[in-house]
Amino acid sequence: MIKRWLPSPLLSLALFVVWLLLNQSLHPATMVLAALLAIAVPLLTQSLRPARVKVRKPLLALRLGGFVMRDLVVSAITVARLLLTRRSSELKAGFVRVPLEMRDPNALATLAMILCLTPGTAWGELAFDRSTLLIHVFHEVDEAAFVAMIKTRYEQPLMEIFES
Repeated sequence: MIKRWLPSPLLSLALFVVWLLLNQSLHPATMVLAALLAIAVPLLTQSLRPARVKVRKPLLALRLGGFVMRDLVVSAITVARLLLTRRSSELKAGFVRVPLEMRDPNALATLAMILCLTPGTAWGELAFDRSTLLIHVFHEVDEAAFVAMIKTRYEQPLMEIFES
């Protein structure tokens, strides 16, 4: 019965908490609306989710979340420094191709969120066979080091979390 009304309990909990944080209120009306959204959104979007999420290593997921938060801050500082200290003609944006081993749609969606949230990078394109990812970078980087970082810092943990 509960699975029928809450097909994704973690998503429902996250929606509830985010709604309260966005409204900065614990007013009963805000809490009721948060609860309604927490129930309705997962039900209405259930067919849009590619596959059931099975997190196999929750502690690794938490550790990955910590790495992502740190990377977001470091990247924001780096991008701000580049914008403030370099002329736009000195900045060289480009694309980097990253070969992928993971195939799980949830892991790929998580990687897409990480890369799109990180200042200085954006998900460009995923090959039809899901073997290669094209990432736009704000400023040219050592391509081999960047690919190795994506694979070790994000792809490997995501494979362990979603595919193992």
